[in-house]
Amino acid sequence: MDKASRLRALLPNQRGVWIPIDHGASDYPNPGLENLDQLIPQLIDAGVDVILAQKGVVGQYAPLCEGTRTNMVVHFSVSTRHAGPNSNNKVMVGHADETLARGGMGVSSQVNMGSEAEPEMIERMGDLNRHAHLLGLPAFGMVYPRGPNLNPVPGDVTGGQAHAVRLAFELGCDAAKCTWTGDASSFAEVASAAPIPVLVAGGPASGNEREVLTMVHQALQAGASGVCMGRQVFAHPNPGAMANALVKMVHEGASVDEALAQVEW
Repeated sequence: MDKASRLRALLPNQRGVWIPIDHGASDYPNPGLENLDQLIPQLIDAGVDVILAQKGVVGQYAPLCEGTRTNMVVHFSVSTRHAGPNSNNKVMVGHADETLARGGMGVSSQVNMGSEAEPEMIERMGDLNRHAHLLGLPAFGMVYPRGPNLNPVPGDVTGGQAHAVRLAFELGCDAAKCTWTGDASSFAEVASAAPIPVLVAGGPASGNEREVLTMVHQALQAGASGVCMGRQVFAHPNPGAMANALVKMVHEGASVDEALAQVEW
């Protein structure tokens, strides 16, 4: 399978419902991630396109995805809550050439733009993406505008988020994760910052389905290509239902009310 075919599997029609569950490596216990044997089948049954996880999780659970529409992407960046002032320094814990053998379909890495370790993280993302490109693997970028040195361009209503998406694109990412900027007009600037699919994050778990789905609807209307949403899904009392509602919105064009009505909560 070549890179274009893999991208079509991960982002059918350049749309995607991606569920990151890598949080357990950084912070555990983590509500919703205690029993992956239950969680992952629910996400697969819901029809999500991608489960994004650290390589050990991918190696263990990728066989469950065989014969389904769901694939796994390996997230190679990590830090833990115990790193003190280095907790925002996401180090690389693997190489692109182990992705396929572990059952992954693509690679992912993170840069915290504005942190003290930003230069090293940029270098790591660029190197991972180089190897992924040579191996025909799609690359995904999580670039967050955060850290004490963050310095957005004056007048940037996105607070650096548009720059983050642009950085991911220019480092060779085929898609990028971004955060909701609070309104459609500013988010439209984020979505148009680069010619790659932009997937909106969910933020901290809220338990309010309508509020989350309303944000997703606004983001899709403003140019998002889908979602990359972890805690709002895996920490939900019914993660399969929440994931299925997102699938209906992103891939079937359902409204918020339709998504809420069509899913068994």
